[in-house]
Amino acid sequence: MEVLGVIPARFASTRFEGKVLADILGKPMIQWVYEAASKVKLLDDLIIACDDERIKKEAERFGAKAILTSRDHASGTDRIAEVVNPIDTKIIVNIQADEPLIDPSMIDSVARTLLDNETVPMSSLRKKITDPHELYNPDIVKVVVDKDEFALYFSRSPIPSPKREIDKYNPVLPVGFFKHIGIYGYTKDFLFTFKNLPVSTAERIEKLEQLRALENGYKIKVLATEIETIGVDTPEDLACVKNRLSNKR
Repeated sequence: MEVLGVIPARFASTRFEGKVLADILGKPMIQWVYEAASKVKLLDDLIIACDDERIKKEAERFGAKAILTSRDHASGTDRIAEVVNPIDTKIIVNIQADEPLIDPSMIDSVARTLLDNETVPMSSLRKKITDPHELYNPDIVKVVVDKDEFALYFSRSPIPSPKREIDKYNPVLPVGFFKHIGIYGYTKDFLFTFKNLPVSTAERIEKLEQLRALENGYKIKVLATEIETIGVDTPEDLACVKNRLSNKR
C-alpha cells in the first residue's frame, strides 16, 4: 500500500487518564477521530495502535481495526513503529487520538505532501494564532517556518519572541505567529531512522520529539491550515470540544 493511517492511543495519559475513551455527545473521543480519518480517500488502511484492552475492545465495537501494543513505549512514534514494522507501506500518517475536531482534509494534506515530494521525509501542519492567550500558553506548541514552509524551530515559548508581551486583551495579533498541530506524516524509511536517533538536547529541554529531526539535519514540511482544532489534554479542553460540537448541531 502507499499510505497507512495510524492512531496511537494510550490509556494512561498523565493529565487526563483514559481521555481517548471520554464521552463526547454519545461517542468516545477516539471514535470521532477514527470516523474523520475514515473519510480520507488517500488512506489505504487505518489502524488504532493502543496499549490497553479497554481501548481495543471499544475500537472493535465501532468497527475499527485495533492492534494491542506494548505499554512500555515512550512515545506514540514508538507505538506506531511497532505496528507498521511488518507492513509494506510507503507513507505513514500519525493521527492524534486526542484531536476529535480533526478534519479529513488535514490528514489528506499531510499525506499528499509526501506523495508529491519524494525528497520530503516528514510533514505536519500549522495554524495562525489569533488569540494572544495561546501565544503564551506552554501547552500550545509554536512553530516558525522558512519561505518554503520547512520548520526552523518548535517551542513552547512564544516564537518569534516579541520584544514586549502582546496585549492579551487585544484580539488582533501581528502576522507571523503559528501554532503547531500535532499530526505527522513520515515515509516509512524515515520513521525508523527517526525512531533510532538519540534524544536531542532541544528535545529534552522543550519536551518536543519533533526537534530530534531538526537537530539531526532533517527537514519537516509544515503546511498552513485554516481549520481550528482543540487538542484534548485536560477535562477543560474536553468541555470546549463538547460545546463546539453541540453548537454545530
